[in-house]
Amino acid sequence: MRWPYAAVILIAACSQDAGRLFGPTVSPGQGTSAVMGSAAYQKRQGDVELIVKSNYTQIKADIRAGGGPILTKAMYAVGIAASDRPARIIQLQSNIGLYQTTPGALVTALMVYGS
Repeated sequence: MRWPYAAVILIAACSQDAGRLFGPTVSPGQGTSAVMGSAAYQKRQGDVELIVKSNYTQIKADIRAGGGPILTKAMYAVGIAASDRPARIIQLQSNIGLYQTTPGALVTALMVYGS
């Protein structure tokens, strides 16, 4: 009966988000789902980071132009709904100075906008 608790503890030990797994209101089932959710988030972030960094010049041009294939691909990868994309493009355009030299800032912005 104790092995599920041991499994959660071992999985959490490998997670950088372990601090949020063992609060007083977190059950073992919630801890397991948090670890799994974190892994999915990190994979999505890695996918978006690869798209942005591999096509950095083009994605900045897509932002300035109000859209384009690379920006669409990044928004799809992060899970931004098609109906939300025009508003997100306007936000990216208004903050383009933040992304001029820092691809990580663009990745972070896209991740915040995503689902």
